[in-house]
Amino acid sequence: MKALRLMDWKSSPELVEVADPTPGPGEVVVRIGGAGACHSDLHLMHDFEPGLLPWNPPFTLGHENAGWVHAVGDGVTRVQPGQAVAVYGPWGCGTCARCSLGIENYCENPLDAPVAGGGGGLGLDGGMAEYLLVPDARQVVPLPEGLEPVTAAGLTDAGLTPYHAINRSRHLLTPDATIVAIGVGGLGHVGVQIAKALGAAQVVAVDMKQEALDLAVAVGADHTVMSGESAADEIRALTGGRGADVVVDFVGATPTVELARAVARPMSDVTIVGIGGGDVPFSFFSQGYEVNLATTYWGTRPELVELLTLAARGVVRVEHTVYSLDDAAQAYVDLEAGKVRGRAVVVP
Repeated sequence: MKALRLMDWKSSPELVEVADPTPGPGEVVVRIGGAGACHSDLHLMHDFEPGLLPWNPPFTLGHENAGWVHAVGDGVTRVQPGQAVAVYGPWGCGTCARCSLGIENYCENPLDAPVAGGGGGLGLDGGMAEYLLVPDARQVVPLPEGLEPVTAAGLTDAGLTPYHAINRSRHLLTPDATIVAIGVGGLGHVGVQIAKALGAAQVVAVDMKQEALDLAVAVGADHTVMSGESAADEIRALTGGRGADVVVDFVGATPTVELARAVARPMSDVTIVGIGGGDVPFSFFSQGYEVNLATTYWGTRPELVELLTLAARGVVRVEHTVYSLDDAAQAYVDLEAGKVRGRAVVVP
């Protein structure tokens, strides 16, 4: 079969021929119906050095995947061949306290996982191929009726990551509150929809591109603010001077983290989702009192089930641009150039 593989750090991926996977006991082979191209893959290609992560190339890219069960190994009863499924991306040990609750993104025994701190497309072969081997049937989640794999693929990361980040602050999304989404591209435009679905707070979208702000309005943002020197003042004006109750930074660069802290209301949550490499000083007076500053990684399996249900009802969708597997490398070129509207999804 064809597969788009990262052969080494600091290199472009290559489309090569590899053997079709065969499931062992407890394993599932998924015929890919959609595999999302993520900005974090660009960091794998261009930024990471040998030794930075507990795993190394070569491996097939693609960590947000959906498709149909192609074959199952001995003992698998959760899913059947032909069934439409999404693949839960963080592959933990399956036995620690966190994994037993479906919180495999924070597995406490990563050395007992299939790959420490990773999964398919992150150290192990991912879904930028015709077939994907999933090491445990618990990692495949049946799709609700009416939800197609090409639509569901992006939800497994571009949807699940903002869902988890916003869900942790759900109690703050009251009718008189404000949530600010900084960076409303691939993840952020989904975050806007999730914020509207999970609470009654007004949603303010911030970006440096007018096209992204237009998309944010189309999916439900109440207000938009162009990123720049006046952004903090504009956001505070929209909140009556109080500041935001929840800020989710989907960029993670130093200027966006600074903006997040500048507009955070006392007793608010600031969550950094993007891995833009930014850092800021943290001290007693560097932000308002009781401002909770946190980072998150992906989301939980129960949250993925909830999100897929919302998507099947039409409440949340991932705007996406489809590429063939032959053009998968071009999807990353376009992604890096900022030419992709929403999410790039590769369909073999």
